[in-house]
Amino acid sequence: MPSKNLNPPPGLNLFPSLKPPQKTLAFHQILVLVITFLAYASFHASRKPPSIVKSVLGPNDHSNSSLTESNLNSTLLNSSSIDAGWAPFNGPRGTHRLGELDLAFLSVYSIGMYFSGHVGDRVHLRYFLVFGMIGSGIFTIMFGLGYWLGVHVLGFFLAVQVVCGLFQSVGWPCVVAIVGNWSGKEKRGLIMGLWNSHTSVGNIVGSVLASGVLEFGWGFSFVLPGVLMIVVGIVVFMFLVVSPDDLGFESPGKEIEMDAEVDSVRSSEEKVESEKAGLLETGDSDSLAAIGFFEAWRLPGVAPFAFCLFFSKLVAYTFLYWLPFYIRHTAVAGVHLSHKTAGILSTIFDMGGVLGGILAGFISDVIEARAVTSIVFLLLSIPTLLFYRVYGSISMFANISLMFLSRLLVNGPYSLITTAVATDLGTQTMVGGNSRALATFVLDSCCQN
Repeated sequence: MPSKNLNPPPGLNLFPSLKPPQKTLAFHQILVLVITFLAYASFHASRKPPSIVKSVLGPNDHSNSSLTESNLNSTLLNSSSIDAGWAPFNGPRGTHRLGELDLAFLSVYSIGMYFSGHVGDRVHLRYFLVFGMIGSGIFTIMFGLGYWLGVHVLGFFLAVQVVCGLFQSVGWPCVVAIVGNWSGKEKRGLIMGLWNSHTSVGNIVGSVLASGVLEFGWGFSFVLPGVLMIVVGIVVFMFLVVSPDDLGFESPGKEIEMDAEVDSVRSSEEKVESEKAGLLETGDSDSLAAIGFFEAWRLPGVAPFAFCLFFSKLVAYTFLYWLPFYIRHTAVAGVHLSHKTAGILSTIFDMGGVLGGILAGFISDVIEARAVTSIVFLLLSIPTLLFYRVYGSISMFANISLMFLSRLLVNGPYSLITTAVATDLGTQTMVGGNSRALATFVLDSCCQN
C-alpha cells in the first residue's frame, strides 16, 4: 500500500519523471546506491590530502641518501621550495606533529561516530548527511587556506582537524542506514562489496587530485577535494531518497520480515507466540524507535565482528595516512620517488581494495559464510604485509604487486563487515524489524574507524 506521507527530495519535485510510477523501485534502489556511493567516496577523497602532503610539510631527510643514478636524483628529488617543509612540521619533531594531526582527527571521528549514529536514528538522515558533507568540505578547504594565509601555528591545524573529524563522523552511519532501508537480502554480499568500493575509489580520486596540484602549492591539495565534497553534498540534498516509504514504495525489508515469520510458524508454535508478543510491544514505533549502544553489543555476532574489523581498520588507516609518506622516504630499487609520483603510486593500494571488497562479497554469497571469508582473508594478509615490508623496496614490480595484494586481502573483510555483515546483523529478527536502529548498530560495530 502506498504511504500517505510522501517526502520526496527537491530534485524529484523539479524532475517529476523521476517519481513513481514513471520510475520503478529497482530504479530508485540503483539511484540510492549510486548517490550514497558518490557521497562516501567524497568523504574519503577529502581525507586523502593530509597523507599526500605529509612529505611536503614534514622534514626532508634525503640529504644523506645515496641514489644509484644522479640524473634520476635531480629529476625525482625536486630541489625547489616544495622540499623545504612547512613550519611547524619541518623541525626535528615534524613527523610527530603530523602524527598528532591524525590522532586529533581520528580521536574526534571515533567519538563522533557514537553520537552521530544515535542522532541519525532520530533526525532526517538526508539533512544530517548533507550537514556532515558541507561541514567536512568547508573545514578541508580551511586547512588548505593555511598555505595562502601563511599559518605556522600547530593549534590552527589541530583545531581544523578536530572539527573536520566531527563532521566526517556523520557520513558512515547515515549512508549505511539509508542503503539498509532500500536493500533486500539476495546477493547482499556482492552488491555491498561493489558499493563499498567507494572507500577505495574515494581514496584514489583524492590521491590523484591532491597529487596532481601539489606542485602549485599544497593548499590546492585540500581545496579541490573540499570543493568536490560540497558539490556532491548538493547533489545528495537534491536527489537522495532516504526510504522507499518517501515515494510510496513497500520497503524491501518488510518482505524479509514476513518470510522470517512464516519460517518461524512452520518450525515451532511456541516460538511464534513469543515472537508475536515481542512484536506487539514495539509495533507502534516499529520504524522510528532506536536501540541503545549496549543493546546493540548484545546482538549475536556483533562483538567478534567488531574486533575483527578493529584490526583490519588499524592496517587500512595506517596505510591511508602514511603510505605516500612511506613510499617517498623509502628507496624503491635504490631510487627515491618524487612527492607527486609517491602519491599517485599509492593509489595502487586502493585499486587492490576495490577488487578485494568485490571478491570477498562474491565468495561470501557463494559459500554463505561471511565469517569464514573474513578469517581467511585476514590470515592471508599477515604474511603479505610482512613481505611488503621486507621485499617491497627490491623493485617497482615487487612494490606494486605486494601493495595491491595487501589491500585486496585487508579490504575484503573490511568491506564485508562494514556493509553486508552490518546490515545482516542490524536487520536480524532480534531487532524486531526496527530499521531505524540500523544506524546505531552500524556505529557500534564499526566505530573503530
